[in-house]
Amino acid sequence: MIDLGRLRALHAVSLYGSVNRAAEVLGYTPSAVSQQLAKLERETRTVLVERRGRGIVLTDAAQQLAATASRVLELVEDAELTLEEQRGRAIGTLVVAAFPTAARGLLPSVLSRLIDENPGLDVRVTEIDPFEAVAAVNRGEVHVAVVHDWHNTPLSLPEGLSRVKLGSDPADVLVPATHRLAGKEFVRAEDLVGERWICQPAGSICHEWLIRTMRRAGVEPDVAYSVAEYQTQLAMLARGIGIGLLPRLGRGPVPDEVVVVPLQPAPSRRLYAVWRTTTARRPAIAVTLSTLKSAWSDRDTA
Repeated sequence: MIDLGRLRALHAVSLYGSVNRAAEVLGYTPSAVSQQLAKLERETRTVLVERRGRGIVLTDAAQQLAATASRVLELVEDAELTLEEQRGRAIGTLVVAAFPTAARGLLPSVLSRLIDENPGLDVRVTEIDPFEAVAAVNRGEVHVAVVHDWHNTPLSLPEGLSRVKLGSDPADVLVPATHRLAGKEFVRAEDLVGERWICQPAGSICHEWLIRTMRRAGVEPDVAYSVAEYQTQLAMLARGIGIGLLPRLGRGPVPDEVVVVPLQPAPSRRLYAVWRTTTARRPAIAVTLSTLKSAWSDRDTA
């Protein structure tokens, strides 16, 4: 009988393209994954890997076996979901992903409730940006992800994923207190011509939103400072460097040297919880979604 753990290792290598990446996802060392593949070769009496340079490639036989492994693992997951559904309790491991400001501004409340109210649940958290989080949910590495998008930069989901909207998170322009716009009641995009922006790196949703919004107003934004962390952006703004557009969730206190100026029309990003549709039967998923919605509602009320 073929060992399920070895099939899982082969499936991961096929899915992620390398032993190192498969090991990272499975929580093993690369040598442990290689050993699993070697044992599977002996078990099946089939050559599964070939050396190519410093890495390996899967043979045609290995690719066929990996496709079978995918179906087997789906059946195993379905059996596990059925058993957990019958128990009716949130148990087992639950991996939650969130982008940085949601991890700071929303997850602490969610995690404390999940841990206190579900002693059989082993909650794990990873902090990643929305594009990567959606891909991780789709691959089964993450069970529930908190993601965001903007109206002019929608986040598309692969088939097989579901989402529910948690709420909207307004954003404001932030400028140094000595800036020419610091005394304004509000600003429009055309008021920001020639400014040097602090913004998330290219490829992020926030960066794409800024580029599209300013271009729509006929302005090409000058992103002079590519900074991922909002706290670092605030520190730069406090020293009179650049201007930024920061959402309110997880932003924290604004330094005295920085002024918040509303942007008109007022932008806001939309927050969602995302999960694989087939796992909705799992009590742990249901309780996590309920807790996320409740925590956001409490936050809005506060």
